[in-house]
Amino acid sequence: MINSSDLKLTAVSTDIKRIGAGTLVLGVVKGTDGPTLVASPFSPKVTESLQASLNLLNATGAADELTLLPATAETKAELFAFIGLGDFEESTLTEEALRRAAGSATRQLAGTSAVLFALPAATVTQAEAVAEGIAMGAYDFSNHRSTPAKKQPLGEAVIATAASADKKLPAALKRAAVIGRAVRATRDLVNTAPNVLFPESFAQEVKDTAKGLALKVTVIDDKKLEKDGYGGLTGVGRGSDRGPRLVKVEYSPAKAAKHLALVGKGITFDTGGISIKPAAGMHAMKNDMAGAATIHQAIVAIAELGLPVKVTAWLCLAENMPGGGSTRPGDVITMFGGKTVEVLNTDAEGRLVMADGLVAASAEKPDAIIDVATLTGAQVVALGVRTAGVMGDEALRDSVVAAADRAGEAAWAMPIPEELRPSIESQVADLANIGERMGGMMTAAAFLNEFVGEVDGVKIPWAHMDIAGPAFNEAAAFGYTHKNATGSSVRTLVTFAEEMAAGK
Repeated sequence: MINSSDLKLTAVSTDIKRIGAGTLVLGVVKGTDGPTLVASPFSPKVTESLQASLNLLNATGAADELTLLPATAETKAELFAFIGLGDFEESTLTEEALRRAAGSATRQLAGTSAVLFALPAATVTQAEAVAEGIAMGAYDFSNHRSTPAKKQPLGEAVIATAASADKKLPAALKRAAVIGRAVRATRDLVNTAPNVLFPESFAQEVKDTAKGLALKVTVIDDKKLEKDGYGGLTGVGRGSDRGPRLVKVEYSPAKAAKHLALVGKGITFDTGGISIKPAAGMHAMKNDMAGAATIHQAIVAIAELGLPVKVTAWLCLAENMPGGGSTRPGDVITMFGGKTVEVLNTDAEGRLVMADGLVAASAEKPDAIIDVATLTGAQVVALGVRTAGVMGDEALRDSVVAAADRAGEAAWAMPIPEELRPSIESQVADLANIGERMGGMMTAAAFLNEFVGEVDGVKIPWAHMDIAGPAFNEAAAFGYTHKNATGSSVRTLVTFAEEMAAGK
């Protein structure tokens, strides 16, 4: 099912004049007198001439702006591709700016072969950022087309860096390749049509992906879920002919000192159930399993990198459909662990399946739990389509946001105000599945908070990531981000696991 091709990444020194490449990618920033070429491999005279040509073409150096010129005699390249880095000076360029520029150039140069990237990459960290951007930009989803796209994604890239001889560079390039593959595979899962990707086939995909890796996969099917009292998953999934699944993926290296649990929302299609959604835009509800796809590929990447931290991922998979057996508004369901919930809106289903997953994850007493879900439209209202909302225990919440920042992903710490908790009280059950509409992202987090367990009377550290906006890009492509599925938050989780493994 998943068909993200491999990408070869190599590095060379910055003396690139004799290196053969069909296309040479160079970076330009927005200077006061027009676009300014940064990290130029050419003489001042040639650099000045190229900048004059860019001015004549009205190039600005703005982010995502790609300008093509025939190559000059100073290199063996046939074409120069100038990619805008935005409003930076060379000395203040961020790693994320390099990531986005490299990814944007890669995305726009689809169908090109033999590309050499001569972006500013003086250090291993900068070279890794460029490589990561390339690895995320080289993407196309053609799994459902009868013929492949005419312009295939870049399959090989060479990075010019002053750190080419640094002993740390090979590991950095490997990490970039692993991260890029995980992001692309997450996109593939989310972009897959819901008649192809449903709970059972998703579970099989997880099992297939685990082959050859140090991962153990356990699939709990619909019959066992019902027998064992997973009321959230069975309650949401009973309207569909395709039964729910709970998939547990374990990575347990011998020297692990810490245990991280990941819980992901995997609604493979969300009609809203009896509380049905409007028809307009419903086709995009295939992306409601992005949380499960994210944690799946995060644990795969963690295993590929061999991180010394135990990670357990819980994929909560169901299809939310209206049918004769569907849960109705007003029904009361018993969740895994025994708490009862009055379902007032069947379109608030994600928190129900996630609650089962949180209880199951808590039973193993991990050191921390992070859940990831496309949970609420309120997240998009509050933070827009590119920034994830992070809630939960303050220390862990802030650590997740800090990891996102280091990974180059946008996330923002949000509270769970105490005044929202009474709004999810029920007249007939322990809880109601909806509450105060204003601040709905935080109300949903208050609900999930009720299902996080304790160890020796102390609540397990828990953070909730709502990625309803960032998981799916319905606007134009930008940077390394393509249209539709984005692969958001994979990098954050891997970065957090690396820091947890390092004892940070």
